[in-house]
Amino acid sequence: MRILLAFGRAYPARTLMMMVSLLLAGVAEGVGLTTLLPMVSVALGENSKSGLARHVIDALNAVGLQPEVGTLLAVIVVGMTLSSVLIMVANRHVGYAVAHMATDLRLELIRALLGSRWEYYLRQPTGALANAVASESFRASTGYEHAANVLALAIQAFVYAVIALLVSWQASVVVLLLGGALLAALSYLVRSSRRAGKKQTTLMRELLAYLTDVLGSVKPLKAMAREGVADALLRNQNKRLNRAMEREVRSREALRAMQEPTLAMLAAGGLYVALVIWKLPLASVMVLTFLLLRVLGLLHKAQQRYHRMAAQESAFWALRGLINQAQTEAEPASGDIAPSLTQDIRFEQVSFGYGDRQVLNEVGLTLPAGSFTSLIGPSGAGKTTILDLLCALLTPRSGRILVDGVPLDTLDRRQWRRLIGYVPQETLLLHDTILTNVTLGDPALTAADAERALRQAGAWGFIEALPDGMQTVVGERGGRFSGGQRQRMVIARALAHDPKLLILDEATSALDPESETAISATLRALTPGLTVVAVSHRPALIHIADRIYRLDEGRLSLAGGTAAAEPQP
Repeated sequence: MRILLAFGRAYPARTLMMMVSLLLAGVAEGVGLTTLLPMVSVALGENSKSGLARHVIDALNAVGLQPEVGTLLAVIVVGMTLSSVLIMVANRHVGYAVAHMATDLRLELIRALLGSRWEYYLRQPTGALANAVASESFRASTGYEHAANVLALAIQAFVYAVIALLVSWQASVVVLLLGGALLAALSYLVRSSRRAGKKQTTLMRELLAYLTDVLGSVKPLKAMAREGVADALLRNQNKRLNRAMEREVRSREALRAMQEPTLAMLAAGGLYVALVIWKLPLASVMVLTFLLLRVLGLLHKAQQRYHRMAAQESAFWALRGLINQAQTEAEPASGDIAPSLTQDIRFEQVSFGYGDRQVLNEVGLTLPAGSFTSLIGPSGAGKTTILDLLCALLTPRSGRILVDGVPLDTLDRRQWRRLIGYVPQETLLLHDTILTNVTLGDPALTAADAERALRQAGAWGFIEALPDGMQTVVGERGGRFSGGQRQRMVIARALAHDPKLLILDEATSALDPESETAISATLRALTPGLTVVAVSHRPALIHIADRIYRLDEGRLSLAGGTAAAEPQP
């Protein structure tokens, strides 16, 4: 039941209210049930010798009530009604926690991931993260719901057991011990379910991670008639997942099937002992049988719920582990100096590597404010690493980066990134309107900001001609528009918040020469009002640059442009 403690710390007020409501419900139900024995005795015409019955009758006489069948039934009804109301209140708090828990876990995971170091984030499989956000958070909240139900059923069973002990403690102890022994004997099914649940969590994460990669590669796989390879691998992973799910279902159904015979055996044995061996009054036997069967039934229900909780809670602990891991990989604290970009950005003897692989070796680079700089070089030379260093996604192993003479690591990181517009190689558009794709739903950006950015990107002409203008839905991945039009919308997105530095990472590599030339002219026109840094292999972006730097084997050299004659910084 660790999951209840975990959620109790997360939602202390709701958990406390749930616990208090359940306890009060148990007390109310217990008070009502204490009149059960005297009521049956009166109905059967017996003079009960039970101490419990005498105490109840004395209590009723003390408040001016006659121990008649109608009065006793009324007490039972009132107690049970009050108990039901309190249980409903407790379930309301459980429902609130369940509803908010999945959302809170998702948001906590997303915040932790977005706040983590870039190197850590890159190592996370997209499909596994999607599974954690969509599936594991839901399973975790369901596990809490089952745990809360286990607690409620256990409290009810405790109330019935206490009253049964007051009726005949000897018979109650024998039956409860036998019932407890049988429940313990069935606990191996719960352990089996817990193992199956953990296996499901692991396999589902692996399956979603692989499925995401496969779906992103459908076109080349179909083009080479190799989709059967992916199908075979996915089928194998699904088989493993199915086996884990089958083990959980088998253990659950076995537990359910064995509980009914267990109840019947205990009831028969209890009746025989009470009537034949101990010769208890019929009223006591009837009440005791009802109470003990109710106790065992509630315990069996609790065990079923516990069984289901054991299968689901692994998702919570897996999700909690992922959140904690991401939080330990959080970005280091940044400085608090407000950034500006009016002079230049300088790399001074900057070195960087991934593990044992050195990528940049004492790189010197100057990016004057308002200039257009292109970075060229072979694939894997480290050009994108320079861009990541500019965005403060990575930190140099040695050397330093200065912005207007101020070390980058002393600047407020978030404010610095707000000065950056980033255009990736992939034209990642949402299946939404042009306006949403440009502003990304940022409430600080208006339609006027989007129009300005679209004009800067040279996209306003074709958008203005659309019947719905900026309210036009772009389609899946922007499929309603050409490659050049999609690229201009992505550039507009990077310009919408009026940045000071525009970074282009192979932003025109997927365009035809005509579209690339047109977009390059548009980008060139953004300077000198904007500082532009472009990584490209294409001549159009290289020829318009003020400075061209070549990166090869970790070394950077000035290769051309209008500043080619200047010495390397």
